[in-house]
Amino acid sequence: MPAFNLRHLLGMLCCGLLIGPAAAEHEFAVQENDCGGVTVTLDGELFTTYVVDQGNKPFLWPIIGPDGKEMTRGYPMKKVPGEAIDHIHHRGLTFGHQKISGTDTWHELESWGPKATDKRLPFIGRIRHDRYRTLAGGPTAVIDSVATMLSPAGKPVLTVEQRLTCAATEDHRRIDVAIDLVATHGEATIGDFKDAGLAIRVPESIRVDSKMGGEIVNSEGDQNAAAWAKRAAWVDYHGPIDGKPYGITFLSHPSTFRHPSPWHVRTYGLFTANPFGLKSLGLQEESAAISLKPNERIALRYRLLFHRGDEQEADIAAAFAAYTAEQPAVPGN
Repeated sequence: MPAFNLRHLLGMLCCGLLIGPAAAEHEFAVQENDCGGVTVTLDGELFTTYVVDQGNKPFLWPIIGPDGKEMTRGYPMKKVPGEAIDHIHHRGLTFGHQKISGTDTWHELESWGPKATDKRLPFIGRIRHDRYRTLAGGPTAVIDSVATMLSPAGKPVLTVEQRLTCAATEDHRRIDVAIDLVATHGEATIGDFKDAGLAIRVPESIRVDSKMGGEIVNSEGDQNAAAWAKRAAWVDYHGPIDGKPYGITFLSHPSTFRHPSPWHVRTYGLFTANPFGLKSLGLQEESAAISLKPNERIALRYRLLFHRGDEQEADIAAAFAAYTAEQPAVPGN
């Protein structure tokens, strides 16, 4: 089989919709690696790696889209000529929050350089990977994990339960992300900040500011900078990769916390679903900070589609309709 077709079929089964008989002919393999993370392959080729030993929180990187295209920025994990090297904490696909009970897991200690004196430095904590509850391959790939958010002093703040489910169709790869933030260590206060939520950093050629043809559009028709801080059922970030159009769509499930999600999506390449920063994003006058009682939880449910073409060619409206008809997976099940 030619290499192009093999990579394409890899994408069909790694992280997409998993519909149709062609997808059933291929399987994922999910393997814990020597670094404590997880390597996900499909038909022997890399799809993604769950990284737990870099930065201050787990993340997925790289993510390989249709036709073998990388759908995440390389920096800081690898240097790519011509690629923007701002914001070291924008690593692949990851969850973080600037202030939960005084703890910042969005930024890293290196976010402002080695000689930084930024006032946020004393609040930098981390999300420590603790264990896997499920690692499963087959027609889909599942990584179900438990992590602990730790304060700068190492005190437990929250439990982060996460289930990642990957699948594919002919034209899409998909990652469903189910995150529960659980106050298992006592009351927890979740602040109102714009730098918070589930985020991905897009490739250089897709980002709008690279001036290579990248565009942002949401379900309400807002485009580029106008899509920032808007509520929307979905947002698509697309542009050319190696001369052909590809895109990343973030879909907010109706069951997720504060659906439809507000979007901290930037023309420089940051793409974040942030239901926490309503005042910080200019959506309301009062703070949206909340306090979780002991053992109370917040459920976040999102789908990322990695597709060919723009939002119309990929028929994202139909993809969202299909997503809303599904019952999202729950961490631990």
